[in-house]
Amino acid sequence: MADAKLKAEVRQEIGKNHVKHLRDNNFIPAVIYGRSEETKNIKVEERDFHKMLRTHGSSALIDLEIAGETVPVIIKEMQNDPVKGNLIHVDFQKLRMDELVKMTLPITIVGREKVDTPSTILVQQLDEIEIECLPKDIPQSVVADVSNIDLNTPFFVEDLEIYKNEDITIFRDPKDAIAILTEPTRQQESEEDTEETPEVEVIGEKEDTEE
Repeated sequence: MADAKLKAEVRQEIGKNHVKHLRDNNFIPAVIYGRSEETKNIKVEERDFHKMLRTHGSSALIDLEIAGETVPVIIKEMQNDPVKGNLIHVDFQKLRMDELVKMTLPITIVGREKVDTPSTILVQQLDEIEIECLPKDIPQSVVADVSNIDLNTPFFVEDLEIYKNEDITIFRDPKDAIAILTEPTRQQESEEDTEETPEVEVIGEKEDTEE
């Protein structure tokens, strides 16, 4: 059973105008699909979805309650409005608890404030990682604790906690660096040649003077 729970409703509304009406009434249009299953159009309450997202993250295994049935799902894709930035659509993937699932998870960096190396720059070289596991083994988050990092010791994939979990397959080389420390480079300011603009003497016509 998943820690995250969310209610959804089957929706008949399709098309631009109907979808806009849903969003105006604080619903997020969504779809749910699975292997050898027909895609269903559904909707979730915007407030409930964002609350679930804040609590459990975007990679959580979710018990989706729909039409009297509880379905294990993960969030496969979220679409945001390119201008406003608000969430406008969600794709859910239905899972079988006895089948492996492949997914890409974001990597969160923590512990930067504990790095005892002043005047350095932390560079995150990997911000996501692809894994495969059974739904029950999906990690809620992938955290890279860089507290012990220094200029000579990057944080590698093999340093992740999930790397020690034999039930999770990671599709990266163990020695791939997730984060490194670098020293700031001094940028030499280029001096611009200043050219003196010659003064131009303007000669005006003399006014005729009356004698």
